[in-house]
Amino acid sequence: MTTATQCSLTAPAKLNLFLHVTGRRADGYHELQTLFQLLDYGDEVRLACREDGRIKRASGIEELAAEDDLSVKAARLLKAESGTGKGCDISVEKRIPVGGGLGGGSSDAAAVLLGLNGLWKLGMDEDSLAGLGLRLGADVPVFVRGCSAWGEGVGERLTPVSLESAWYLVVIPGCAVSTGKVFASPALTRQTAPQTIDRFSRRKSGEGAPAVSLSALWGATQNDCEPVVRAMYREVDAALCWLSGFAEARMTGTGAAVFAPFPDRAEACRVLERLPGELSGFVARGVDRVSRRIDT
Repeated sequence: MTTATQCSLTAPAKLNLFLHVTGRRADGYHELQTLFQLLDYGDEVRLACREDGRIKRASGIEELAAEDDLSVKAARLLKAESGTGKGCDISVEKRIPVGGGLGGGSSDAAAVLLGLNGLWKLGMDEDSLAGLGLRLGADVPVFVRGCSAWGEGVGERLTPVSLESAWYLVVIPGCAVSTGKVFASPALTRQTAPQTIDRFSRRKSGEGAPAVSLSALWGATQNDCEPVVRAMYREVDAALCWLSGFAEARMTGTGAAVFAPFPDRAEACRVLERLPGELSGFVARGVDRVSRRIDT
């Protein structure tokens, strides 16, 4: 039997269908509630095993130093925790816009953890990998687990959900939003009343993953960060104003990307064709579970 020395994995983008800030913890972090919707659109992460123990970034975001790249940090953390003597080359083909609140860096890091767990033959389970992922960033665990989920805490307490089929038009304004500035803003609402997932589910507990109704969710939730970001970044405000002319639009995470659901791909694409020149975007389908392709 031959041993795999390289692999390729998909790293999906995500949307926060809502984002509630329900409180602030003693350590300064915020208590959140959100619903992560994974998309059939993302980056491709390629990994090659090295016998010399080095962690090397072969390709990625040129403007981002390797030591600040979550993909590299993920590989170094896994190597340190496992004690393996092996290394790897990491190549990332980026499709997810950087700094848009779509989880690109976190998803790439999760793909590295999953891929190297196999290449290095570590045998770590999903819970262990998700725990390591949380040390890298609050969004990493949802990508490790690979399913759309209701998130609480800082986003790490996850309940898998089943969502109505929808296509999303995602619009990217020409700006980068500082998450730190958003959460430090005195204008940010921090006392939104906690919701229960049962309020939005058409399926009783114990009958499998809660089946969340998008229409019920949309009418009773919001993104608490959105008003703050719109006031700080006119580009996000303009993108939301434009997209709201076609459907009920929201911002994902702390931005800058905004999105709207459509019943079918054709309608979403028709709106995409009318996108103003200063904006970019893409159309993607929401998925309950990622088809995690691992090519060796």
